[in-house]
Amino acid sequence: MIAEPDGPEGRLRRFATIWSRAVFPVTVTSLTRPEFEEQLLPLARRLSEALRARAFDAAEGRAVGAALVAAHCTDPDVLSRTLDCVDAYLVLYCGEDGPQEDLRARSARLQHSMAAGFAQALRERTLAEQESIAQAALRAQGVVAQALHASEARFRAVFEGAAIGIGIADLDGNILEVNDALLRMFGGFEQNVRGRNVREWTHAEDAPQVWRLYEELVSGEREHYHIEKAFYRPDGTVLWTNLTVSLLRDPEGRPQYQLALMEDTTERRLLNLRLRYEATHDALTGLPNRTLFFERLEKALNAAPDQRFGLCYLDLDGFKTINDSLGHAAGDRLLVEVADRLQSCATAPGEMVARLGGDEFVALTTGPDTEREVDELAARIQNVLLAPVRIEGRELTVRGSIGIVEGPAGGRRSPAEVLRSADITMYRAKSAGGNRCELADPEADARAITRHGLTTALPAALERGEFFIEYQPLVHLGDGSVRGAEALVRWLHPQHGVLGPDRFIPLAEHTGLIVPLGRWVLEQSVRQAREWRERYADTDAGPLRINVNLSPCQLNHPGLVQDTVDILEAAGVTPDALCLEVTESALIGADDDLLKPLRRLAEMGVDIALDDFGTGYSNLANLRRLPVSVLKLDRSFTQGMQQFPADPVDLKIVEGIVSLAHSLDLAVTVEGVETGAQAEQLRILGCDTAQGWYYARPGPPERLHELALADARG
Repeated sequence: MIAEPDGPEGRLRRFATIWSRAVFPVTVTSLTRPEFEEQLLPLARRLSEALRARAFDAAEGRAVGAALVAAHCTDPDVLSRTLDCVDAYLVLYCGEDGPQEDLRARSARLQHSMAAGFAQALRERTLAEQESIAQAALRAQGVVAQALHASEARFRAVFEGAAIGIGIADLDGNILEVNDALLRMFGGFEQNVRGRNVREWTHAEDAPQVWRLYEELVSGEREHYHIEKAFYRPDGTVLWTNLTVSLLRDPEGRPQYQLALMEDTTERRLLNLRLRYEATHDALTGLPNRTLFFERLEKALNAAPDQRFGLCYLDLDGFKTINDSLGHAAGDRLLVEVADRLQSCATAPGEMVARLGGDEFVALTTGPDTEREVDELAARIQNVLLAPVRIEGRELTVRGSIGIVEGPAGGRRSPAEVLRSADITMYRAKSAGGNRCELADPEADARAITRHGLTTALPAALERGEFFIEYQPLVHLGDGSVRGAEALVRWLHPQHGVLGPDRFIPLAEHTGLIVPLGRWVLEQSVRQAREWRERYADTDAGPLRINVNLSPCQLNHPGLVQDTVDILEAAGVTPDALCLEVTESALIGADDDLLKPLRRLAEMGVDIALDDFGTGYSNLANLRRLPVSVLKLDRSFTQGMQQFPADPVDLKIVEGIVSLAHSLDLAVTVEGVETGAQAEQLRILGCDTAQGWYYARPGPPERLHELALADARG
């Protein structure tokens, strides 16, 4: 008799599916994920039976933990993810008939016994492997020592043929032999390397533990160590290496030589520094960008209580007129000239200038006496703007409105709040006629926010149904087919008309209304996805996916996972119909607690997209630990492709990001595609999907119907 899909066996298999999705990415196995799921199914059944057994038997949990090790699931993340799955889903899928409180207590005991069984089995396996490795190492070291003494010719055949740098030194650090690869790293001359002592190769950026590890190795306390180390070349340049140093013993086991293996990582390091620079500096002016400025501002706000900060928020007066009359190229040249002048104003320690975007700049000063210094900084800024700027044969007069915020460090204000206060103050200066400075006034800030009236109107607007959703198509660059759409919420305000999300989403996040608003957007979008899938079920259009933006506040909400599950089940839509977009800035430095709900959603089959990728500085190595399947490349990287010829720097950066993403099995979506040439260039670079005005502006769902059907028929 075959169990119903929703019967006990079906629920058990669903639990095994979630378990396998969580554990499979960190398991070294030749099995496919469905095959791996079949391997976990008997273990899931044992856990289910142990959960519902009349008498609790801890041996069952220990046996399951040991079975994971026996199945080569030995990565530490396997245990962590397994316990997360058991904690979240075992009672949900396998204990629906019993008292929930008792079942959860038993589930906790099962987790403890599983951890104990896993640890015991892993310890036994590790000890056995270590013993085997130790014996092999001893035998290998004996063979190497004998070969070194018996046959110099045989040694050189191996030594000189290596592609990485190899050097051998005695225990006093005197270098005895080096191969050609290592010689080339240090300029190619033997006198630069042979005859020197290892202890001479110190560098100013050596980590504190470098020489401690070295002393432990030559004294026989350590067999090997691996570090990143810099060396000075004879010409004064720096060589960066991945350095592995091993101890070679004689046949009796006594320390005899030290063996160094060097991999030249200089170019890779320079590339990382370049990527860091690109991520933290404005491409047009070369000034620090918003990301780097926020880092510095946050550091200033968290400084010692005796420190203060001062901030000048500058917006150029009449810049839009210059752009509209002379064109964006002239506007860009003006911004570059203004940036150069501003940079000359902030040269003292603790001062910096950054470009936030458009014609908005900020200048920051820190120290114990910023009440006076920030006024002087604002005066210098106004003074350097007095001289006209000559562009295309015309002399342009440049003026600016400045909002000033000054205060003590160690307060409760966040960088966003400080910048918002400066922004409001700047607009107060602009409203007063421009070309002037204004000092932040908390009461004036509050009046400005109240004057807009949006904050207080938000809750009632949701109840009155004033929000609606527009959809912007996601198009496959390979064949031009419509693969789905991004849901973009709009507010039809009774007085202000249609407002974009930039006008009210920050307010909703600040007031906490983003959680119910976000849930409403998710409900409407998932229902629309179901309607699309039903409509195109019998066409070649394929299943369409809906992308929904997730704010940082929603990420921290404890009901995120359950709300998403409830909405999908209520609509009768499978998880693969949904993609949640999270901005890169929300995940910079995210800890495991913040990533846990995203991992659960990903395990269920929901796609996670890293939105606005490239606007913040994200450690590229951290992409491996994020539960994302899609990178959404920020439009700033592709704007240079709208002109011919395309910006070669942009091409290289996009090509590198696409290559990195695909190597990590991540799809790449590009925002802001506005021309056919831009779309073709992105297709050649290997991007997967795109969206932008070239395909369609955001609009009602019927527009996507027309595009999808046209694609299916075409």
